[in-house]
Amino acid sequence: MTFARTICLSTLLASMLTTSALAQTVGREQDIANLRLGQRVLVDDGTCPAGEVKEVSGAKMTPTGVMPARKCIPRLGPKKK
Repeated sequence: MTFARTICLSTLLASMLTTSALAQTVGREQDIANLRLGQRVLVDDGTCPAGEVKEVSGAKMTPTGVMPARKCIPRLGPKKK
């Protein structure tokens, strides 16, 4: 591998890892204030199976505001209190 290719792959990997680390975590969906388009918030309310957490993201712009999308994703790391 060339040095430039190694740097490019390292940068890509680092950006993928920091994306989930930057997500805000709340205990209830009602605690999400002003969800923006593309924003991701992790909701730890116990509605997803063990080992997963709910991700609420601003998926679509509508005339009334941002429409949220919800899905369960794997939990990374130990549960935080």
